[in-house]
Amino acid sequence: MRKKVTVVGAGQVGATTAMRIAEKELADVVLVDVLEGVPAGKALDICEAGSIEQHDCKLTGCTDEYINAEGSDIVVITAGLARKPGMSRDDLLSTNMKIMKSVTREIALVAPESILIIVSNPLDAMCHVAYESSGFPKNRVIGMAGVLDSARFKAFIAQELDVSVENIQAFVLGGHGDTMVPLPRFSTVAGIPITELMSSDRIAALVDRTRKGGAEIVELLKTGSAYYAPASAAVEMVEAILKDKKKILPCAVYLEGEYGINDLFIGVPVKLGGTGLEEIIQVELTDEEKEGLQNSAASVKTLVDDMERLDA
Repeated sequence: MRKKVTVVGAGQVGATTAMRIAEKELADVVLVDVLEGVPAGKALDICEAGSIEQHDCKLTGCTDEYINAEGSDIVVITAGLARKPGMSRDDLLSTNMKIMKSVTREIALVAPESILIIVSNPLDAMCHVAYESSGFPKNRVIGMAGVLDSARFKAFIAQELDVSVENIQAFVLGGHGDTMVPLPRFSTVAGIPITELMSSDRIAALVDRTRKGGAEIVELLKTGSAYYAPASAAVEMVEAILKDKKKILPCAVYLEGEYGINDLFIGVPVKLGGTGLEEIIQVELTDEEKEGLQNSAASVKTLVDDMERLDA
């Protein structure tokens, strides 16, 4: 029987995720959204494209009908609001927290054995909400952040050195945002560390661009934010899990002492397989890298504390 993936949120990221899952023939897809007709319309559009792209996956679109998610192997959650003019940071955090609570509680009822992949922002904080609201074990609540951040770092390295992106491995730790910690000494081109191929100034410039990668796209688009790369990142995680690939990817997971961090979702390298998070990979960091990761964790902790205050 074909696998089943539910994508909650039929906006740009969610719809693109659904399309790529179908095109790779990874699973049948259920697309859920609060907007009447939108998920059904996008699911139908992807279905019709299937006759051209040559895939036979079944797509279903529905409006807040979570019963259609019953039996899902994976649920990708992209639902949430982007910050609008005049909206405070607390307003955005409070609104998206309520959305995430509602979604994960519904999913826990109809797909209690599913694995959650969180894409909604602020990502690390939303992972906490999903973890607590769903009641799922930590191996089945995973945040998509490091895959996207590493992809951006890889793209910038490839452009800088004029080499194939296929030759590049990049390594990014930490929270999803300005405090992320790209690690140049673990980032390579055909096995050669980038520290051997470019100056420290150029590396610093690429690290800074990676940290601001999302903001750069927002500024260019004027309205909206990135969706092609975030969708591809989520689908890479979906594929690793459905195919039990045991793939090492940087993801936001719940740490309990690893890297000296407790009770927080932070981006670290993990092994993804059929049961979700199968292993947290720990590497020895320099003092500077440790300090960067602790600063990133402190930033995530501030968001978590703010959510507790807003929820009080």
